[in-house]
Amino acid sequence: MRVVLASNNRGKLRELAAMLEALPLELVAQAELGVGEAEETGTTFVENAIIKARHAARSCGLPAIADDSGLVVPALAGAPGVRSARYAGAGADDAANRERLLHAMRGSHGADRACHFVCVMVYLRHADDPLPLIASGTWHGHVLAAPRGDGGFGYDPVFGLDDASSGGARSAAELPPVEKNRRSHRGQAVRALLAALEAELGRAPAKRVSAD
Repeated sequence: MRVVLASNNRGKLRELAAMLEALPLELVAQAELGVGEAEETGTTFVENAIIKARHAARSCGLPAIADDSGLVVPALAGAPGVRSARYAGAGADDAANRERLLHAMRGSHGADRACHFVCVMVYLRHADDPLPLIASGTWHGHVLAAPRGDGGFGYDPVFGLDDASSGGARSAAELPPVEKNRRSHRGQAVRALLAALEAELGRAPAKRVSAD
């Protein structure tokens, strides 16, 4: 069975391709099917994930998997939140979004720099599926004073790890991809979705999605 991945974000597609290999599905990126981005009009991660999955499913006539993710900073009333990809304005790139975040956090210290990544993943069997499979993950850390590391994408260079295993010494952008996928919000959500899909579909070899 073919399933469309409802994203055109190359960094996200690379991570999802690596993490979804165990699915008994043939996964194809929506761009390969000529599907553009959905308009994200929801106010929550769940709403936007469903909007994106429904847009892809309706456009292609295929089941769809979508995620909506972002960085939540409680000291900023939850911003960037669901607007993480466009925090610095429509069409903003990752560097501009990070710059705006660091500006907003200027002068903040200690607990005020706490943040967490959130990822919600949705599987729609068809565009009008009334009971989609929904999974989520959360990754806690803190906003660094300046970007660090060349890996990852989005806010990874300013997301500081504050757990015992890292000693607070690394950003998400400094993690090897395998370790990041194991620990991240997206990795957690993917594993939860995999468990739900395996229960529904059974386990079989999957073809890898192309991110090109």
